[in-house]
Amino acid sequence: MKTNIMKNASFALVGLLLMGSAGFRLTNHEAPASPKSEAIDLAFQHGERLTYKIYYNLNFIWVPAGEVTFQVFDEGHQLHYKAKGETYDSYEWFFTVKDEYDSWVDKNTLLPNYSERNVNEGDYHIFEKISFNQSAKKMTVWRAPKRGDKEEKTEHAVQAECHDVLSSLYNLRNFDFANQTPGYAVPLRIFMDKEEYPLQMKYMGRDSNKKVYKMGRYKTLKFQPQVIAGNVFSEDAKMTVWVSDDANRIPLLIESPVSVGSVKMVLKEYWGLKHNFEAKN
Repeated sequence: MKTNIMKNASFALVGLLLMGSAGFRLTNHEAPASPKSEAIDLAFQHGERLTYKIYYNLNFIWVPAGEVTFQVFDEGHQLHYKAKGETYDSYEWFFTVKDEYDSWVDKNTLLPNYSERNVNEGDYHIFEKISFNQSAKKMTVWRAPKRGDKEEKTEHAVQAECHDVLSSLYNLRNFDFANQTPGYAVPLRIFMDKEEYPLQMKYMGRDSNKKVYKMGRYKTLKFQPQVIAGNVFSEDAKMTVWVSDDANRIPLLIESPVSVGSVKMVLKEYWGLKHNFEAKN
């Protein structure tokens, strides 16, 4: 039982804010084209940095477990997204997580060209690189137990253009959900773990005075990813995401039950926002 609890906590630590991509229910919807960065005013810019605090609840006690930081870099013809999550020293008696995700995307399509993830969760380790050939619909994957170990190369055909987990988060921030009615769903495709997943994010409407722990109250847009029942989520589990109702569209709070306990991620600090932060009440 303790092993399952620790795995659930580690999944939530980084995965939830990356839109919980391993936990969406598969759908038959086709993904819409990514917004063109030249044609829209992006919700983020070079230098943006967002830090979130993660809490794990077990037996009605909220335990600060760790932090995740997201950054954006402009590297000329590409944007580079980086996410780094790790547990606090005080939590590592229970479980240790040190994960890094990197994604390099085309500025015009916001689709990834290349991604890396370096996962270290307890005794589970994986280093993975993916080259995205979007036009040929072919993904090349190199995987190893750890960075520097011998890598196994495989190639995978996909049906349509795909995002990696991290690029999907930034891509979703550029859709104008505020003009949609509750129940509207945006489909997208993610390639991870050598598989193509058609996913869906459902818009649930506005929550105009949402309290965010230690940050105040905000005007928000509310979302609910559908999840797959399994080791992490039960049949009736509902993950909820609150995003700032302004031009930045920053995830402010994520809450989700897991098979044992529950997890929430709360915005702690932010730097380098592109737009005025008008969502705070």
